[in-house]
Amino acid sequence: MNKETSTENPKKVLPIVERFSVLRAIRKGMQWMFRKPVTWAADKFSSDPVKEDVFSSLDSLLKEIRDGKKEKGLHLPFDLEKGKYIVFSDQHKGARDLADDFMLAEKNYIAALDYYFEQGYTLICLGDSEELWENEPLVVLKNYKDTLESELRFLKDDRFIKIFGNHDLEWSYRIPQFLFLKSKYGHELKIYEGFLITTQYNNKNYDIFMAHGHQGDQRSDGNAFSKWFVAAIWTPIQRFLEIKSNTPAKSFELGDKHNIIMYEWSAAQKNLLFISGHTHKPVFASMDHIDRLNKKLEKLKADGDTEGILKVEQELKNRQLEYAGKQFHKTMVIPSYFNSGCCCYSDGIITGLEISDGEIRLIKWSAENDNNVPARKILEYSSLRYVFDELNTQ
Repeated sequence: MNKETSTENPKKVLPIVERFSVLRAIRKGMQWMFRKPVTWAADKFSSDPVKEDVFSSLDSLLKEIRDGKKEKGLHLPFDLEKGKYIVFSDQHKGARDLADDFMLAEKNYIAALDYYFEQGYTLICLGDSEELWENEPLVVLKNYKDTLESELRFLKDDRFIKIFGNHDLEWSYRIPQFLFLKSKYGHELKIYEGFLITTQYNNKNYDIFMAHGHQGDQRSDGNAFSKWFVAAIWTPIQRFLEIKSNTPAKSFELGDKHNIIMYEWSAAQKNLLFISGHTHKPVFASMDHIDRLNKKLEKLKADGDTEGILKVEQELKNRQLEYAGKQFHKTMVIPSYFNSGCCCYSDGIITGLEISDGEIRLIKWSAENDNNVPARKILEYSSLRYVFDELNTQ
C-alpha cells in the first residue's frame, strides 16, 4: 500500500489547501494575541520626535559625511549654474493592493522621470521609496518593474542617488541589498543615509544637505541595535501579522512637529540648507505650502480677483486633509529648511524639489487637465543666491 495513502502513516501529508487554511488560522490567532502588544510597542518606542535626539542624529550624520565617510553619504561639489537635481521622496511603492499608496501616483511619477532624464537632472530618491513595513521586498520590486526601469536609466547614466528612510530601512544593510537590489539595479548601486553638495557664492562655501528626515526616531535611528532589530526582526513580524502601526505619514500633528524640529536644526547651522522628506508635507524656504496659499489668497482678495480666489480656495480644500493638525509656522523666518513632500498623495499628485539654473523650486506633477496628461507645475521658486543672502542676514 502506498505509504502516503495509508491510514496508519503518522506523517500523512495534508492537501495544499488544508495546509494554507491551517497557516491562515495560525496567523489570525497570532494577530489576535499580538495586535495590542505590537501596536503598544510601536507607539511607545517611536512616538513623538525628541528635539535633542533629532539634533544629535543630524549633527552626527552631517559630520560623518563631511569627514569623508562615504558609506554614510557622498559629498560632491555643486556648480550653482549648471548643477541639476530633482528630489523625490516617500513613494511608498507597495503591492498594487488597496493598501498601496503609490499606485495612483505612478503615472505622474514616470512622466516626471521621463522629463528629468531628458533634461539632464540627477535623480535623488530621498527615502521611503519602497514600503517595506507592509510588503516583502520581492513583491514590491515585482509589481513596479516599469518604475524601477525608469529609475535605472539614471543609474546607468551615473545620475542616481538613493537614500534609505525608515520604511525602507532594510536597504541600509548589505544582505538585503545583495539579495534584492543588486539583481535589479546592478552592483553600481550604492545606498546612503545622506547626501551633501557644496557650492561657492561670494567667496563663501554653502552646503545643501539632504536626508530622509527620520533621524532621531528611537525605533529606526536610535542606535545600531534598534536599527538592526527593526530591519531584521520587527518589520518581518509586522508584515506576517499584517499589523500596521502609526507613522508620520498617517499622523499629521506628529509630521508638523517633526518639520518644526528639523527647521530649528537647520536654522542653527551656518551657510546650510537642509532638505528632507518623511513628513509628507511640502516646505519651501521654511514655510509650508499651505501658508503660502493662504498668503496668496489674502492678496487675491485684496485685489478682488474672483477667479483666482476660487482656484486657491479649491486648492486649499484639496489639501485640507494633508494639513490637518498643522499648528505652527509664524516663527519660521530663516529660509534654511525645505521638504520635498511625497509621491503618494491620495489624488495621485506628486511633489518634489528641483535644483537647477541657480534656483530651487517646489514642483508638483498631476494630470489636472482636460487631456488627463501628467504635467509639471511650479508651486514656489527662488534664486539660491537670494536664499544664501537671507541666511547671512539672520
